[in-house]
Amino acid sequence: MSGADSFGNIFKIPELKRRVLFTLGLLAVYRIGAHIPTPGIDSKALAEIFARAQGSILGFFDMFSGGALSRLTIFALGIMPYISASIILQLMTMVSPYLARLKKEGEQGQKKITQYTRYGTVLLSMIQSSGISVGLEAMKAPSGALIVPHPGWSFRLLTILTLTAGTAFIMWLGEQITERGIGNGISLIIFAGIVAGTPSAIFQSLDLMGTGELQPLIALFLMGLMFVVVGVIVFTEGGQRRIPIQYAKRVVGRKMYGGQSTHLPLKVNTSGVIPPIFASSIIMFPATIARFIDHPWMQTVSGWLTPGTVIYSLIFIGAIFFFCYFYTAVIFNPVDVADNMKKYGGYVPGIRPGTKTSEYIDQVLSRVTFYGALYLSFICILPDYLIKYFNIPFYFGGTSLLIVVGVSLDTMQQIESHLVMRNYDGFIKKGRLKGRRG
Repeated sequence: MSGADSFGNIFKIPELKRRVLFTLGLLAVYRIGAHIPTPGIDSKALAEIFARAQGSILGFFDMFSGGALSRLTIFALGIMPYISASIILQLMTMVSPYLARLKKEGEQGQKKITQYTRYGTVLLSMIQSSGISVGLEAMKAPSGALIVPHPGWSFRLLTILTLTAGTAFIMWLGEQITERGIGNGISLIIFAGIVAGTPSAIFQSLDLMGTGELQPLIALFLMGLMFVVVGVIVFTEGGQRRIPIQYAKRVVGRKMYGGQSTHLPLKVNTSGVIPPIFASSIIMFPATIARFIDHPWMQTVSGWLTPGTVIYSLIFIGAIFFFCYFYTAVIFNPVDVADNMKKYGGYVPGIRPGTKTSEYIDQVLSRVTFYGALYLSFICILPDYLIKYFNIPFYFGGTSLLIVVGVSLDTMQQIESHLVMRNYDGFIKKGRLKGRRG
């Protein structure tokens, strides 16, 4: 069956068709909102600032917001405050007995944690938007024009209200997509923002080739590197370390059960795109505020946290490693896995069931996670140095490409699950599409 027929099957299932159209509709609403400007801003003067922001933290943040920051629209903050709030809540569950208890309460506890995440999102949005409003009042374009023609508390309060409400609305859109659409809503919103900048990046590259600023050999090198990096991402995201498991034979009544062999798949990248997103948001929060505050010390901090610098790379890689191990520990518990295996008569050949099995699984998982963190670090710092040394005109690779490929795989996997569950052929005729989740 051809790929066109497989996509055609989507519209033969009413529920799946409704979910896909609902998702596309809300993503369209998000992209429309990304073009509604915040009141009180001189858009031409702001465009002059961002014309020089390529390769800086501003350009990186603007990529995630789909160009909303460079236009300072109502969605200028994007979804990053929500992600930062999620990080804080997940970290607090490790130290707060109350939050740890909520996490173990199942659905009701998760609703409470989600509610606290929303409150945290609003609080962080207010802090970031207040810093942006104060910083904008002190900024001037290279031509000397003021970014804010009429500064004052009226502009600040209006900006705080507008940007905070915009982030809250994006958060609501993401939750609605997750609940009533297809795929993860927050990831798809980030995906839509990144993909929205692709056409302009292509045309910009063609213009630079026409003027001779981008050499044809460099362009061919970048195209070849793009295919290689995409191939590495697809291959690694489907990579697994399989631990063999043997189930002992059991006699129940007159029947014998068990005795089969299976395996426990451990993903090379168990945490998916979460570590680079979390790491980016952690760095962008102070870097963005420092960028908009006109003070020598804050400008020094902003320079340290600019992509392509050694300090930024070290902090970014360290944060990726931390979140790889942290998020893997949150979603995968070797002790629970070992206990369940022992309960049903399963064991790893050569390893004693129980504590020894959990220690062995934890050891293997730690090694696999290390290689996964190395892979993520290489992919994510690649564009910083391509921009620095090859002067490419767009943010290729890194977190953006990882998100685009990863979210595409996850969404296609969910669609295929709907198709196969209803006895329709999926996107591939033989085998199944490998997603990034175990």
